[in-house]
Amino acid sequence: MEQLLPAMPAGPLGTFTILLLVSLLVPPLAQQLRLPGLVGLIGAGAVLGEHGLNWIDADSETMQLLSDIGKIYLMFVAGLEIDLAEFRRARNRSLSFGVATFVLPLLAGLLVGRAFGSDWNASILLGSLMSSQTLLAYPIVSRLGVARSEPVVVTIGATIFTDIGALLLLAVSISIHTGGFSPFNLIAQVVGLALYAAVVLVGFDWAGRRYIQRTGDEQSNQFLFVLLAVFLASVGAQAINIDRIVGAFLAGLAVNDAIGHSPVEEKVQFVGSSLFIPFFFINIGLLVDFPVFVETLATELGLAAAVVVVLVGSKFLGALAVARCFRYSWNDMAVMGSLSLPQVAATLAAALAGLETGVLSEELFNAVIVLMLVTALLGPLLTERFASKMPPPKASVPPDGEPLGEAISTEGERAADRPFTVVVPLSDAGQKADLLATAALLAQHESGQVVPLAIVPSRARMDDPQLETAIAEAERHLGAAGTVESQLSVPTQRYLRIDSNPADGISRAARQYDADLIVMGWQDTSRLQARLFGTTTERVLWSAHCPVAVAHLIAPPSQLERILVPVKTLTPQAVQAIRFAQLFADAHSAAITLLHVGDRHATTERLAAFERELSQVAERGKVAVPTRVLTVAHDDAAAAIAERSQAFDLVVLRSLRRRTAGGLAVSEVTTRTIPELQCSFILFGEAHRAH
Repeated sequence: MEQLLPAMPAGPLGTFTILLLVSLLVPPLAQQLRLPGLVGLIGAGAVLGEHGLNWIDADSETMQLLSDIGKIYLMFVAGLEIDLAEFRRARNRSLSFGVATFVLPLLAGLLVGRAFGSDWNASILLGSLMSSQTLLAYPIVSRLGVARSEPVVVTIGATIFTDIGALLLLAVSISIHTGGFSPFNLIAQVVGLALYAAVVLVGFDWAGRRYIQRTGDEQSNQFLFVLLAVFLASVGAQAINIDRIVGAFLAGLAVNDAIGHSPVEEKVQFVGSSLFIPFFFINIGLLVDFPVFVETLATELGLAAAVVVVLVGSKFLGALAVARCFRYSWNDMAVMGSLSLPQVAATLAAALAGLETGVLSEELFNAVIVLMLVTALLGPLLTERFASKMPPPKASVPPDGEPLGEAISTEGERAADRPFTVVVPLSDAGQKADLLATAALLAQHESGQVVPLAIVPSRARMDDPQLETAIAEAERHLGAAGTVESQLSVPTQRYLRIDSNPADGISRAARQYDADLIVMGWQDTSRLQARLFGTTTERVLWSAHCPVAVAHLIAPPSQLERILVPVKTLTPQAVQAIRFAQLFADAHSAAITLLHVGDRHATTERLAAFERELSQVAERGKVAVPTRVLTVAHDDAAAAIAERSQAFDLVVLRSLRRRTAGGLAVSEVTTRTIPELQCSFILFGEAHRAH
């Protein structure tokens, strides 16, 4: 390594290659040491920078451009990831906690800054940095199954208020520093900022909705539109003397509702988390002056300690005030305080902006780096400890005895004259017979029908010879599907559709037949093309109006006698997956095992309570399917599911969207489990719901 890196050519290409190498190798190594990946990237930047090995020049145009893009991307993703639906669920309580966890750290930071000799502007900026928060520990509460608990939802909603408030104070502080302070300038800056925010939040949201309506599922154009929106907002912010990250964050909030949790959002996050955001964290490390950093800890240890102590104290004090007001338990208060503790994304981006403009001194900047390191480690540790003691939110289950066909449908009760309909796209010839057999048994169970579907990509000319060939091939596949009706006595309606792309055709055909379920074959998602541009399966999961069962069957359906259904929390979507498994098991004369993987820190009483509730949900199904409930405590849910699956023929998994925290990708259990499975599996995805 020591011989390789110095031998690389100088200039943009060499710098970019080193950045890619560090982004690939360092985060996994940091995680092995129980450190967040971003801490490893900052440390690597400090080693490679001017004050270390001097292999990367922080002042080069290449590094400045990549870092600026990463900083803008980070704040855009921070705004994009805020779940507005969760915020609306507890709007008033979120605002209350947002005010408390913003104002108290702001005042505490202001007092610390003044006590250590900083001017008013720098002290206010320090307070604003401490008042923001990064949901770095969100994957922990998600893994523990308490992400929908009210205290967690309130904390997530409060993030909107704290981040916006912190960035607005940053804009005002920098404006005062660069333009001089006067009441008129301050009023003009605040008014201009308000008008700018209104234009971005309202205008970009409106434009995003209209553009997506016009382009349908053209993900490449939508991806470019999203990038244009974020950089246009950043340039606009600069034009009115506001830092670029303010515009990026507002742009993320603006297009949040427009694109929802769509494949486009996932591609935006994938590109940012893989490339530009790691570059920004590396650049933070490049700016750390080791001698000054060590000197700050030696001579200004009181400053760093004071910043950390007052931040922790003020965050927990805000959580205590809100918890007492809304009668939350002490443990709920601890979860809210620890979840709001980490200072990463907005804090680092704003601190760098303050350093570059001269508002923050190098000593204060180093104190903020210490704050980031401590809270990035302490916050997740405390969240893990206290969230494991929270009871899971109560399940919302269908009424007793609800027909299974209606339980998995999102359209409520079907009309009496409308049969249960299963649409089966025949694009995957390798599993065509098994998919049809599965759909036929499900339809037969519900006295319904099967719609074998063949999609032919459209051409500019309807007399194109290639179109004629494709139609003939599709008709051959549909002809083979006729055996389903003759062998299993299930009515079929074979349908050939010419459409712009397979995903659109499947979703539109399912809507046309008012289908209750789509059964389709699995597509490999590990290839780079699939990660960047998505698969037909992913697009159908996004756009379909009804549930989708994506099957990867390595044995005929008649041989799938033992079914494993992992259940993390009893949400309505999880109950839908259980009902689907019951429908499948009853149609195939199979038995079900419901598996709940609890955290190792979860108490025995909590696991037993969840097991009882899970048993009650299973018993409320329409059919009497042999069912047992198994709860285990394990640190790695994906590993536990893969290990238990070896004794089963089929695993039914839910389709879960990936989330990110602090800009770095976090894999969902479903994503990590699938490559480890040696048996058949079905990925069950409920119909998409926009926020």
